Amino acid sequence: MARRQTELAAEAVAQKIPGCEITTKWLTTLGDRQLEWSLEKTGGKGLFTSELENALLAGEGDVAVHSAKDLPTEMPAGLVIAGYLPRADPADVLVKRAGIDVPAAIATGSPRRRAQASAIFPEAKFSELRGNVETRLKKIAAGEADATFLAAAGLARLGIFEFPGLVFERWDSEKCIPAAGQGAIALQTRAGDAGKISCFCDTATGIAVTVERAFLAAFGEGCHSAFAVHCREGKVYLFAGNLGRRVFDFDAAGCDNSEAVADRVKTALRNLG
Repeated sequence: MARRQTELAAEAVAQKIPGCEITTKWLTTLGDRQLEWSLEKTGGKGLFTSELENALLAGEGDVAVHSAKDLPTEMPAGLVIAGYLPRADPADVLVKRAGIDVPAAIATGSPRRRAQASAIFPEAKFSELRGNVETRLKKIAAGEADATFLAAAGLARLGIFEFPGLVFERWDSEKCIPAAGQGAIALQTRAGDAGKISCFCDTATGIAVTVERAFLAAFGEGCHSAFAVHCREGKVYLFAGNLGRRVFDFDAAGCDNSEAVADRVKTALRNLG
């Protein structure tokens, strides 16, 4: 998945600067290497980003490509998010074995997905599942669990729309609220280089994800917690342990930087009580 996202970022640069020579450097993060770890128990902060950020600070690259949902809200000094590529479908997909109507065993390492799915499948038992997309699909098809969740954006980027023995069921934000930044690819760079990179980025995606990350920061939550927030079409969809599920109007106009959005998020939270 990381390789495909990097290819998409390179394609975006090539479209803006024809003939530009682009070099890619592949790094393996701690989160990629420690597949036996429980991200919920170990803590997922920085597990998928630290190596890339250190390489940027050392001048070993100019842009780090991340899944926006994996980026902590706190960033090392000297680094910024220059922007985001146009967002893909942010929805989750419930992947079930064929013939399973109501899954009794759901494998997911995401507290967010587990918390929301348990309201729909209250009798289901949950377990963790790690590995790349194909590995997870094979495990469900082999009967290790009845179902799992995957991101619609990731499946589409890999060109996976079906799999032998499995059924894909898209869950939009009315059913399961996505993680902050889900479906977006973030381009991180050194602060002094942000202006060079931002021209490759999508303004609408930047506004929506900036709002989502502001809510994430306001709640003090991380990407591996039972917290969900999604901003679209003048509304914010929010799921938090102390509030449950909330949907409310939110004017995101002008919220293309963290300073502009912070006060508006605080006001929204005060109104929620």
